[in-house]
Amino acid sequence: MPVKYSTYYGKLLRDGGFSIAKGAALPLVRREAVRSGAYAMAYPVSAYAPWEADEPFQQVYQAVRRHTLVDVWRCHELWELVGELREIPGAILEVGVWRGGTGAVMARRAELLGIDEPVFLADTWEGVVKTGALDIYYRDGKHSDTSRETVESLVQGLRLRNVELLQGIFPDDTAHSVGDLPLRLCHIDVDVYQSAKDVFEWAWPRLSTGGLVVFDDYGCAATPGITEFVNEQRSLTDRLVVHNLNGHGIIVKR
Repeated sequence: MPVKYSTYYGKLLRDGGFSIAKGAALPLVRREAVRSGAYAMAYPVSAYAPWEADEPFQQVYQAVRRHTLVDVWRCHELWELVGELREIPGAILEVGVWRGGTGAVMARRAELLGIDEPVFLADTWEGVVKTGALDIYYRDGKHSDTSRETVESLVQGLRLRNVELLQGIFPDDTAHSVGDLPLRLCHIDVDVYQSAKDVFEWAWPRLSTGGLVVFDDYGCAATPGITEFVNEQRSLTDRLVVHNLNGHGIIVKR
């Protein structure tokens, strides 16, 4: 297969330029983070990019890419993690859905693997809730530029039959719809400390041994509450915490 140099160098210029722009802007727009001394732009040396050649993933990703703020690296990791958990019993739960992109990625992967349990997608569709003192960049209502109907349209367009939408604050309003079903994977993309804490503390007792909780935006300068909460889980004997440089904090139930 011939090497597509134009494609390779085009992506290199685009992605490299984006990284430089983020790095240059970080001290200006996230001063507290830079001042802490714990933040810097990370440049992994590994060039392995399996998502580029994963055709089933690319098919669904191209269909959902305008329905998510999550980059291709994290989307593919969710895709792969569903595959790794195919023998772990339980449903999949995502809290913080926005326009449905990552939820659809996980649902398609589960469908292709023949996983029978549902994929629950929970959101207020009215923006972020429960912001507090740690969440210095977020306020309630952020990311309200979506709707349940937007997600329903995506799910129907992809003909996903394994998805259930839960509208309201989770777990306060909608956890009863999941009930006592075990979970294999919980994806938490809520941006703020208290909401993440409430979701995690509800989900953890229901998580099957070997199951995962994945926190989006771990380590991101705009979401210090998420980083703080995940770091609080370290050294607890019933869990393994993994920091992935792509912006995921992953907790494995031992």
